[in-house]
Amino acid sequence: MHDVTQILSQIESGNSSAAEQLLPLVYDELRRLAAARLAREKPGQTLQATALVHDAYIRLIDVENAPSWNSRGHFFGAAAEAMRRILVEHARRKGGPKAGGRHQRVELEEVDFEVFDSPIEFLDLNDALTRFEIHDPRAAQIVKLRYFAGLDRQQVADSLGISIATVDNDWVYAKSWLHMELEPSADEDR
Repeated sequence: MHDVTQILSQIESGNSSAAEQLLPLVYDELRRLAAARLAREKPGQTLQATALVHDAYIRLIDVENAPSWNSRGHFFGAAAEAMRRILVEHARRKGGPKAGGRHQRVELEEVDFEVFDSPIEFLDLNDALTRFEIHDPRAAQIVKLRYFAGLDRQQVADSLGISIATVDNDWVYAKSWLHMELEPSADEDR
């Protein structure tokens, strides 16, 4: 753990070779986070955990802009945010007009007239989370770490320097707030 903090400090001071030393130390944990996040995606997801880790890592380690990492937890929080942004961009591309927009290809034998999960629903969640972040930044960060990075309660608490009880309270509040934002009201159905 101390090695990661030292290397992050070296990256901050502009040492380009330090970025090469960091990847082997954090790769397994980043890969586990990416795999956990992608496991919650709908089957048929074309983005692989390895690609997600590599894209996030490239965004995180930009020696030209010398990122400032306060701690190992700060780095992994930034990694979770980078992964979230990559997934949002991926969902936008899949939901764009060139990819069929809101239309989905479905095999006729598999048609089930229940609600389909889609990139559009993922984008709706992202938009709601962006609005929620203005309202309650800490609770929004907890959602990002739990939902997008796949961290458990203890890992979130350690990453943010708060108690598990605070994580639990903010998590319940955030889920409720987001549910209200994402569910159409009864008035809209009439």
